[in-house]
Amino acid sequence: MLGSSSCSQHQEELAHLQTDLQPPPPPPPPPPPPTAGHLHHHHQIRHHHHQELEIMSYTPPSIYLRQLLSTCAHSISISDFAAAHRITTILAANSSPYGDSSERLIYSFTKALSQRIRLHLHPPTNPNFPSKNPNDDPILQSSYLSLNQVTPFTRFTHLTANQAILEAIDDQQKLQNHSFDIHILDFDIMHGVQWPPLMQAIADRHHPPPTLRITATGTDLHVLRKTGDRLSKFANSLGLRFRFFPLLLPDDDHDQTTTNHTVVDDVINHLSAVLLLPNEILAVNCVLYLHRLLIDRDKLCLLLRKIKSMNPKVVTLAEREANHNHPIFLSRFEEALSYYTAIFESLEATLPPNSRERMEVEQVWFGREIGDIVMAEGERRRERHERFLSWEMMMRIAGFRNLSLSSFALSQAKLLLRLHYPSEGYNLEVVNDSFFLGWQNRPLFSVSSWH
Repeated sequence: MLGSSSCSQHQEELAHLQTDLQPPPPPPPPPPPPTAGHLHHHHQIRHHHHQELEIMSYTPPSIYLRQLLSTCAHSISISDFAAAHRITTILAANSSPYGDSSERLIYSFTKALSQRIRLHLHPPTNPNFPSKNPNDDPILQSSYLSLNQVTPFTRFTHLTANQAILEAIDDQQKLQNHSFDIHILDFDIMHGVQWPPLMQAIADRHHPPPTLRITATGTDLHVLRKTGDRLSKFANSLGLRFRFFPLLLPDDDHDQTTTNHTVVDDVINHLSAVLLLPNEILAVNCVLYLHRLLIDRDKLCLLLRKIKSMNPKVVTLAEREANHNHPIFLSRFEEALSYYTAIFESLEATLPPNSRERMEVEQVWFGREIGDIVMAEGERRRERHERFLSWEMMMRIAGFRNLSLSSFALSQAKLLLRLHYPSEGYNLEVVNDSFFLGWQNRPLFSVSSWH
């Protein structure tokens, strides 16, 4: 069980991380919101120049602006960049990062659409622009910590994945009488905020506790080493024997346009460096990571088979419940608009308007994702989210079977929402032995475990 003591320790770890990564000063006070007269004036201009896009005057401003977003995306899809630019001018004048959830959403999508137009007019010299690894930017790192602190999304995925790992350890104990060690292979560990609660639970449940070994992948050796140092100090405070092995992967922003070699090849090749020892059970953790490898689906399936050959006791998989990997821009845009509408509405329901953390999560973390989905095409795109049914098919093809998550894991996830995010809009569902966290019946994240 990941109880209150582990949650307390987890919060202390987060506090230390937040101290290390201070965010930039808060933004200046918001400008006055646009008046209905301004919006009507822009509507009149647009009506005068483009009567084919006329929208009836009684349409609520937020609905009207969302329709303009879709119209702008359509103009881009047919390469009418002049019309798209005129629409973004209207949208920019009538949206704000300081308004309600609708205004903030429109602001983020308008920013991404405007950047796409600029990229068309002035193509970058770097063929992989605008991809960016979160580990490379302190502001993005800080926004990730805020995401983990003020939203249920990553905490839900971490909590549920950790419980699946604990239950796999318990199952192994029932099968063998002698002691064993625990090895976790964590893809893209970042700051390691997932692991203090699990370490606390292992230390509490086992006397003496087993040795815990984490092999952690990442693209920044400095971040990996700092993460290892923090986790080692925390393990020492628990009396837990702990070893940390960083596994540096090449940055997935390197140029892949002139070769068949992809980031998936790099991951497969580097797995040979993972040390597997006798008398230990292996858990592989894939939380909000594998979607970035969908640049090559066939090679991703090879990677999953490679993981299967390592004979893990459990593989934990968490992903977005969205299809942002559609090759057609307009379809991808509409799916993203629907998905992030739910995300922004959930943030509005649980955080005050002037929350610095809310703005950081919306404009930096989710703003980066929206920008990548809207701006980037082909090999440049990182955020290739797909729905659970797609992941379920790939896992089964690779030879995995779905493990049922326990009723206790479900109760624990519900308790997390009730205690820390009491809005009635969040909901949990169990489908195909997997958990889905949603907002207003719109699934947003899935967590599953496999063997």
